[in-house]
Amino acid sequence: MLKTIHKLFKDKNFQSLSGNTIFASLGFISFVILTRTFPKEVFGEWVLYVTASVFIEMFRFGLTKTAMVRYLSGADREEQKMLKGANYIIGLSITVIIAVVLISSNLLFGSVIKDSGYSLFFQWYPLLAFMNLPYNNGITILQANQKFDKILYVKTFNIGSFVLFLALNLFFFKMGVLSIVIAHLIVNTVSSLIVMFLGWDGIKYIPKSTKRHTSKILDFGKYATGTLIGSNLLKSADTFIIGLSPVLGAAGVAMYSVPLKLTEVLAIPLKSFSATAFPKMSKAAIEEKYDEVRRIFYTYSGAITYLFIGIAIIGIIFAKQFVIILGGQEYAETANIFRVFCIYGLFLPLDRFTGTALDSLNRPKKNLQKVLIMTFANIIGDVIAIFVAVRIYPDITNLQILMLVATVTIIMTIIGQLAGFIFLKRELPIRYFHVFRHGRNFFTTDIHKFFK
Repeated sequence: MLKTIHKLFKDKNFQSLSGNTIFASLGFISFVILTRTFPKEVFGEWVLYVTASVFIEMFRFGLTKTAMVRYLSGADREEQKMLKGANYIIGLSITVIIAVVLISSNLLFGSVIKDSGYSLFFQWYPLLAFMNLPYNNGITILQANQKFDKILYVKTFNIGSFVLFLALNLFFFKMGVLSIVIAHLIVNTVSSLIVMFLGWDGIKYIPKSTKRHTSKILDFGKYATGTLIGSNLLKSADTFIIGLSPVLGAAGVAMYSVPLKLTEVLAIPLKSFSATAFPKMSKAAIEEKYDEVRRIFYTYSGAITYLFIGIAIIGIIFAKQFVIILGGQEYAETANIFRVFCIYGLFLPLDRFTGTALDSLNRPKKNLQKVLIMTFANIIGDVIAIFVAVRIYPDITNLQILMLVATVTIIMTIIGQLAGFIFLKRELPIRYFHVFRHGRNFFTTDIHKFFK
């Protein structure tokens, strides 16, 4: 029994899943604390700061992360050093450019930015970008090497320290949102120092960087960046556009963010298993073992689809209780928005793993095209729901507008799922219903083989 448990804890799938479960749990705790620390308008400003920061992070690390995971998985020791050095130089260069742009924008358009609700982001993100660079580089390299136990340690420290401060602030310090931002900066700085001390970030390999490896990462990354930015826009465009609405504003952002945050329950298995599937599929693709690529795709996408059916049923039944637990009684009216998101979750696994498979087959351009199709559909749908619907139906309530925005997310995901499957089928002979057959087989006969 003890041997079985030890083997389970050593399994990379289990480490990735348990890690993301812990990270998400800490994220939920921080969300609960913040909704009870600030009124809706102030909490909405924090959401805009975080949303904008995450969006820029996608650009910064999207250019290198996917490429690094793919190439490191098949590289020898010396080439890994060259890739790590090139990765650091690229990341630092992009960070400098972004910081200059944001600082200049804040100096030139300070009054406009201040009134928009994005002042925290323009003031403080340039500093955060430098402070968390080593930390994020370290996470990328650890994922590529499938060191999920080390990722668990450092990310738990990072998120856990911030949550601890939020709890102390709620009960004792009673400080404002600016203090929360500064605490966030300090935690990320300490996390980066730890990663650098342990040698996980790759900074010592900068001298080994070559032009060839830099070009190799950028060539793959130019598509992966677009994919990650587009993927982030699929989640954050709703928040950005709601924030621009004169009717909804920061309060609307706060209302929408509670059911949206609950969808991170779905992200736990998706992030966990895609993190372990991608290096496996990439290695199989590099070795031209396409039957293995197909098997991994079927197993992961099918099994998680069945898992999400159960999650969706529970979510729909207990939606009101979940939003009250997360946001408090004042957010109870957003329960139906979360029910819409539960339906949206049913289409996520196949959408995610078609993209993962395309990247593993070295077709990042196709994955980018898929994501761009979804992004445009989402933005157009959001604009119609938020700005056009009000003109057509003047009596529409804010809650009904937000319901329309959530419904657009379902439509967008279905479009992406279909586009991804079409693109993947051109590269790898696959059949739609085999996904569900393999998913069923996983739970009936193959689950014992998964954690090995």
